[in-house]
Amino acid sequence: MSKYDYLVVGAGLFGATFAYEAAKRGKRVKVIEKRPHIGGNVYTKEVAGIQVHEYGAHIFHTSNDRVWQYVNQFAEFNRYTNSPVANYKGEMYNLPFNMNTFNKMWGVATPKEALAKIDEQRQEMAGKKPANLEEQAISLIGRDIYEKLIKGYTEKQWGQKATELPAFIIRRLPVRLTYDNNYFNDRYQGIPEGGYTQIVEKMLANELIDVETGVDFFDQKDQYLNDYPKIVFTGTIDRFFDYQLGELQYRSLRFETELLDEDNHQGNAVINYTDAETPYTRVIEHKHFEFGKGDKGKTVITREYPADWHRGDEPYYPVNNQRNNQLYTKYQQLAQQEPKVIFGGRLGQYRYYNMDQVIAAALKTVDEEFDN
Repeated sequence: MSKYDYLVVGAGLFGATFAYEAAKRGKRVKVIEKRPHIGGNVYTKEVAGIQVHEYGAHIFHTSNDRVWQYVNQFAEFNRYTNSPVANYKGEMYNLPFNMNTFNKMWGVATPKEALAKIDEQRQEMAGKKPANLEEQAISLIGRDIYEKLIKGYTEKQWGQKATELPAFIIRRLPVRLTYDNNYFNDRYQGIPEGGYTQIVEKMLANELIDVETGVDFFDQKDQYLNDYPKIVFTGTIDRFFDYQLGELQYRSLRFETELLDEDNHQGNAVINYTDAETPYTRVIEHKHFEFGKGDKGKTVITREYPADWHRGDEPYYPVNNQRNNQLYTKYQQLAQQEPKVIFGGRLGQYRYYNMDQVIAAALKTVDEEFDN
């Protein structure tokens, strides 16, 4: 028998939260992680005094009091407010769509004028049921904003034409009739001072937790299943079952990061490139997440390129369309026949989670495992 009570596969937020809570209850936990570092996709590292988000921008936001209080045990959060900007062929627009956006797009100045312009533009779809994402977007916001701020970005993100994407992807769009560029409506928002990696480090810093990086569960899957009394698995659920029911779809990402010899490259933490010609979806300038902190005359930028996913690539987010959701339900039924294994996180539960939702899901799993 193993000297451990749990094997946790994956040292991201779900796995680390579970391991921390299990150790608090006196359980011995082994954590394995296939990457050379802990932290999963929230991993940050310091370059030139700047906390670099290695796997894309991560802005913590939540209205969940329990999660906010929980995460504040491990880090001090700054007051960063997510206010991305869209660059369409050199024209700059505020996001989410708000009065600043509408003023720049149409010259309107009041909410009444903006609504009248949106209603006029939506008439193109009057009486028609949207059959795809393009028609859905036009029915919600009109053609001007769709063409400049949605179409190119969305087609790059999904790797498909908007006319071939299902309408449900954008059932609604955030539209604000105020001059407010705050992207999120959540009560709490910010970025941990000193980066995200420290949060996971503190979660795993317990003498009852042993961590190994650079270890792939699938290299010794059968042995792990045999040796450990219980396993928390945060990898892709279809691979766990050897794709026996078919392959779930994921989207991948590619990042290009550069250290530049300048103080301020783009003037904002996140700029989305919404034209079709620019191959990347956004550029992140990391120092703006901490209000310009970092070495003088240095900045770090990352270009983010969406990519098709193939086996062996890093899966970043699930494609939750009808076909995939139905297939996942079948994998869930297989999972119920594995009483030793708990499936968790974005890949194990095949859903798009924000960071607060990952922690909430992990705490729910903890409640079910230990407190029921």
